[in-house]
Amino acid sequence: MEMNEFIEFCKQGNPIAGEDTELHTLLTRCSYDAQRITMTLNNTYHSREQIVDLFSELTGTTVDPSFMCFPPFYTDFGKHITIGKHVFLNTGCSFQDRGGITIGDGTMIGMNVTIATLNHGLPLATRNTTFAAPVVIGEQVWIGSGATILPGVTIGDHSVVAAGAVVTKDVPPDSVVAGVPAKFMRSIDEEEL
Repeated sequence: MEMNEFIEFCKQGNPIAGEDTELHTLLTRCSYDAQRITMTLNNTYHSREQIVDLFSELTGTTVDPSFMCFPPFYTDFGKHITIGKHVFLNTGCSFQDRGGITIGDGTMIGMNVTIATLNHGLPLATRNTTFAAPVVIGEQVWIGSGATILPGVTIGDHSVVAAGAVVTKDVPPDSVVAGVPAKFMRSIDEEEL
């Protein structure tokens, strides 16, 4: 399998068994490429324009010049992140993106936020297999520092995830969630939008 085919295979959400040496070889190449780019990003000063260029290289897509990130930033794959316009990532974010992470326009993500898109099988027979489920973050979402977003979660437009929350299920639009696991706290009124 060629690398472009492998990336497409991953974007389709296919599981990868630990015993599949061909897929693991390709996955390792992707991970090393992501490490090379993020080490460049994280270990020296870059202008905003240079950071946009590095994220474009990392994701394999053109990232809008309105994007802003305060490094360090970490990812283990890099090729399945979609970033909207006017997105802000604060320091220390860690994305496990093989399952797909989509971030809508105007979203702000706080310090040390983790977004995971993979899980292992629970039975011993599949515990060495990773299963992908995308995370979709709507427009103008605010995710507080130290929050964790788990695989398969969709966060609706204008919602707020409180600092330290662990989001295990979908968040409706215009909602505030908090806690471990995150629970609905209240709606955001129209005058707050």
